[in-house]
Parts: sequence; structure tokens; C-alpha cells
Amino acid sequence: MEPIRTDETKAFAAPETKLHFLDYWRIIRIRKTVILAVFLLVSLTSTVVTYLLKPGYRAKVIISIEQDLVDVDPKGGSLMFRPPADPFFIQTEFQRIQSKPVLHRVIDELNLTKEWGAKFNQPGGISKEIAYRILKGAVRVDQVHNTSLVEIQGYSDDKDEAANLANKVAEVYKEVRGSARSQVKSNGIVNLRQQLVEKEQAVTNRVMKVNELRVQLKITDSEAASSQPTPTIDQETLRLLNSSLLEAERSFSAATNLYSKLRGLTPETLKKAAPLAVPGDTGLAELISEENRARQRLTNLLAGPLGPNHPDVTQVRETLKEVQRQLDDRLIFMMIGLELRMQTERANMDTYSARLVEAKRQDSENFAKTRPYYEAKEDLAQIKFQRDKLAQSIDNAQVELNAPTAGIVQVIEPAEADSTPYKPNKKLNISLGIAFGLLVGVGLAFFIEYLDTSVKTIDDVERALQAAVLGVIPQNVGVLIEEGPDSPHAEAYRVLRTNVLFSRKDPKLNSLTVVSGGAGEGKSTTIFNLATVFAQNGQRVLVVDSDLRRPSLHKYLQISNAIGLTNYLLKQNTIEEVIQTTSQPNMDFMPSGRLPSSSLGILSSMQMKELIRDVKRRYDFVFFDSPPIMGVSDASILASEVDMVLQVIQYRRYPQPMTIRAKQMIEKVGGNLLGIVLNNINVSQDENYYYYSGYYYDYYSKGEYTGEYTSGSKKKGGDKTADKSGADAKIEIKSKF
Repeated sequence: MEPIRTDETKAFAAPETKLHFLDYWRIIRIRKTVILAVFLLVSLTSTVVTYLLKPGYRAKVIISIEQDLVDVDPKGGSLMFRPPADPFFIQTEFQRIQSKPVLHRVIDELNLTKEWGAKFNQPGGISKEIAYRILKGAVRVDQVHNTSLVEIQGYSDDKDEAANLANKVAEVYKEVRGSARSQVKSNGIVNLRQQLVEKEQAVTNRVMKVNELRVQLKITDSEAASSQPTPTIDQETLRLLNSSLLEAERSFSAATNLYSKLRGLTPETLKKAAPLAVPGDTGLAELISEENRARQRLTNLLAGPLGPNHPDVTQVRETLKEVQRQLDDRLIFMMIGLELRMQTERANMDTYSARLVEAKRQDSENFAKTRPYYEAKEDLAQIKFQRDKLAQSIDNAQVELNAPTAGIVQVIEPAEADSTPYKPNKKLNISLGIAFGLLVGVGLAFFIEYLDTSVKTIDDVERALQAAVLGVIPQNVGVLIEEGPDSPHAEAYRVLRTNVLFSRKDPKLNSLTVVSGGAGEGKSTTIFNLATVFAQNGQRVLVVDSDLRRPSLHKYLQISNAIGLTNYLLKQNTIEEVIQTTSQPNMDFMPSGRLPSSSLGILSSMQMKELIRDVKRRYDFVFFDSPPIMGVSDASILASEVDMVLQVIQYRRYPQPMTIRAKQMIEKVGGNLLGIVLNNINVSQDENYYYYSGYYYDYYSKGEYTGEYTSGSKKKGGDKTADKSGADAKIEIKSKF
């Protein structure tokens, strides 16, 4: 019978990954040895080092530093208010206090080269550079909080030396600051005087150049008094020219538009539009009226009894023709007048435009001609302004140099020797050592946990392998045949048995093997104990030791491994001859036998398939032990032939990629993987697994269970009762044959 494959098992959905506080607490409990070791090491080290350190003393002097302002205003009076110190200025002075000019003078005045030479056992003294480095490390400068005061601290293993260093640094800095200010001011005045001489020479050169250009360009006195070239026409004349030009352009445009519109009209239309176009022409209006009257008279005569040849009619017709001839001549003269007017307006516009262009051209030529003069004159004014400012700066600097500056640096509080050492701070050092040791220990524990990619929790398995966990086996599990049915470990295998029964879809599936990715994960113990609980529940069970490379199940039963599976597969013995009974009722055992070196692929033979079909008919459940699937092909063959496969994963032993690869190999050969068994769980350290097996362990170890767990579930001294729980549900037992 072919085994049922993975598509017949129940679907499984991996849970979402959510970290909880208990997850972090679990890591701390598991790695508590590492945390405790690092904690003790760091704490003890910090404590020992603290007590071995030589005591150090500190003294401080407080000074006030002001910017370079004089005590008396150069313009007269006293400076009662000084602006607050600039933070950048304070930081600059910090560096100046610790600079070589200051510290070298301190070294010389205190003779520190010889003092420290004797202190450090250097008879000839130490060099000034070494003394400078030591002194710089022994002096610290800080700003007093929320004030503009500066604190100079001296450090030494001698309290008097610490006070002397701080006071001397403050004293030398005060002297250096005063002399430096005077030197800077003096040097600045000298430089300013040199620049003033250069500016005076530049002014003289510019004056000569301006005079030469005035003579050369013939600049008049009125033009020389101005800072810009004088235009040839004044602004009013320029405005009138522009206004006249605009008026001429408008007149020309109006005349052109009127002429172009009247020229395109028919004679009859022109007669009607002429009075409107030229409203001032009264003669044209009278001719048009006279023509209208003649037409009306002619019309009236022709409407009467008179004929067309009547003398009165002929006279009126002649009069009308004469009026029309005069009107046509008048219109022609009118158009000629409009054309002459248009030409006149154009000429007028051209005249104004030419005058304006000529005026601008003359102004441009005059500006270009006199431009060098005015540029030179402006340059002269700038040089004079710079000279005057420079002379004023020299006067102010000279006054400030002579003004008193005693308040620039003041000693507010001199340093005094303190008999209490400031270091080592034993309480602080030990507290920091304890805190740091605990922090490093916890950090190292989490780092080790991060590097450990092995299986740690059920969530790890279900998330990585996408398979359900059917059983959780605690640590130190022995052989259940030796421990007996009342063993506290048996309940974990009963839970596994129940989950296996509920996970199979078809009751005909009764052959099972347990595989693992690597050696030592507990697959042999798991398959044997699982078979034991099946037998204790009343099912007829056969255990086959099919791990032909390293058989171990015969050692659990303490029987011989001379004859077994290999003898049957090589047709040396019958199946009845290789199956042995055990001390456990309902459980038979088939040893592996001795494997000849020439028959390594014997499990893939047809004889093995026939054996599986045969024993499945004989027994309720058949369990096959197997070698690690990653190293030997026998496990893959068994996984493909039996009905069900369980994968054993030992807690925190192999990395997850290895277990994932093992599951993929089972699925690749078509194995029906029911689920995962987590083995060797330390329940005392990981409370996540307590309710899987720890509860039962406590239940049995405390003596709360007084019955005897057998296949019939009978209590000592009591009546026979049936167990109605799902874990121990009665399974129908088939006959052996």
C-alpha cells in the first residue's frame, strides 16, 4: 500500500512573530550564567581597581574674564555697564589659558622641570615639553554654570601642588592677557599709521589726476562743481520735445486714418460721410443741401403735368448737373487737402523726432567725453573718506591704549588646598562597575542569542518550517520501559501520541518513522518511547530498528542484534525468525541485524517494500527508526515508503537552516510530514514549555497521582474505568495477521 503524502495532512498557518516581554526574560534566564559571570568579573574588577588607584586632589580658582574694553570711555566718563561675554570669546580664552605661552611661563616660574624630575625619579629633571604635557593634563578650564565666570582647576596627588598650579595659571594668564592686549594695540597703531601714509599719497595722486583731466577736457567751473556731467538741454526742454513729438505722432496717425478711410468710399458714400469727416467745411454742406433741393424740385416737376422736355424741367435738370459738378470738385479738393494735411503732420513728426535724437546724441557724447573726469573725481572722494576714517581709528586706538584696563581679568576666588581627595570616587566607581557589568552581561547574552540560529521556541519552528509542533519532550528522558508507565516523562509522549492520531487523516495510516537533520537529536529515543506509549494503550506495536549504520534500539531492550532486518532483506531468515518479543506487552521488536559492507542500499530494495506492507497488516502500528536524513540516504528512503513522518529537532543544538533543509528533503521524496517534535527542552529554564510537560512532571513528582497508568487505565485497588479523554481515546485494535 502506498503511503499517503503531505497533501493529505492538515493545513497549517504560521503564527505571526510578536516579541513579548517574556521573550526577553526567557533569554535572560537561559543565559543567566553568562550574565552572572560577566557581571561578577566587571564588578570585582572595578572594585579592585578603585581601591588600588592612588588618591588625587583638586583645587580651583575662579576668575572673571571680560572682553578687551577699557575702564574709562575714551570720549570721557566711566563705563558703568559692560556687555555680556560672547560664548565664542569664552571658548577662545579657554584655549589661550591652556596654550604654551601661558603654561611655559608657569613651568618656568614654578621650576616644574626639576620639581617633577625629582617626583618621577629623574635626577636631571624632565624636559619642558614633557612638563608641558603633564601640566596641560593637570589643568582644566570650565565655565561656571549660568555665569560668565571661569573656573581653573588644578589636579595633583599633592593637595598643595594642586592649589599652586591653579593659582599660578590664573596669575600668569592675567599678566599675559594684559601684555598681549598692549602689544596688539601698539602693533595695530603702527600698522594703521603706515596705511595712513599710503592713503595720503594716494589722495595726492588722485588730486593731480583730476586736475589734469579738467584741463584736458576743458571742464568749466560750473561743470566741475557737479558730481555728474551737465546735460546740453535742461529737463523742461527735453520734456517739451517729448510732448510735442507725441502730439505730432497722434495728429499724423489721425490724419492717416481719416484719409485712408475716406479714400476707399464710393462717391455717394463719400458725399454722406464728408460732412461728418470735415465738420468745419460749410461750403460742402451747402452744396450737398442745394443738390438735395434740386433733386426734390425735379422730382416734383416730373410728377406734375409737365413733360420731361418742358423748359422748367430742363432748367432744373441743368441746375442739378451744375451743383453735382461743383460738389464732385469740392470732394476732390477735400481729399487733396486731407492728403496735404497728412504729409504736413508727418513732416512735423519727423522734425520733432530728429531734434530729440540730436539732443540725446549730444548728451551722450558729452557724457562719454567728461566721464573719465567725474570717475577720477569720485575715486578721489572715496580715497579721502578712507583716509579720514583711518586717521580717526588711529586716534581712538591711541586713546584706548592709554586708558586703564585693570578689570579685564580679575581673580574672584583664589584656590585653596583641599584635604579631601576627589578621586577615586569609590561609591560612584563601584556603582558604575555594577551597572556596566550588568549591562555588558545582558548585552552579551542577547548578542550570543542573536548569533544562535538554532531552534529555541515553538514559534521559531512554526515560523521557519511552516509545520505544526506535535510534541515537546523535556530533558533527561529515559526509556519508558525502564521507568514504567507512572514515569513523569510518559505524559509528554502520550500527548505526542494523541496529536499523531488526530493529525492523520486516514485510520489506515499505521506506519511511522522519525527523522532528524543531524545526529544526537533524540530520534531513536523518541521513536522507541512513542511506540511504548502506543503499546501501553493497548495497540499491537512493532518497532523496527532500520538505522543500519548505528543501531541502538537493541541496547534499550538488552537483546542481541545478531539477527534482524538485514537478515530478512537478504532472505537469510523469515520474518517470524527476526521479530522478537519484549518485556512490554503488545510491543514486538525487529533488530537491525548486521549490515554487510556490500549491501549499503538494501533499504531501497523491493524486499523492504514487501516487509513494510506485511508488517502493516500484522500490527496496529509499525515504527521505523532511521539515521539522520542529512548524511545518509536510508532516512529519505524510509520517509518515502512509510505512511507518516515525524521530524525531531533538538532544542538549541543545530542551526535553523539545517532543520529547514531536513524538512525540504522529506517533502522532496514525498514523505507525509505530520509535524515536528521538539526534544530535550529545559523546562526549568524556559517557562514557555511549562504547560507542555512541566505541569505533568510536577503532578507526578508530588505524588498527586496514585494510579497505575496501563492500557486499560485501571487504578490500584479500584474498579476498571474507561478513560474518556481525547489523548487516551480507545483505538480499535486489529488482529496481528
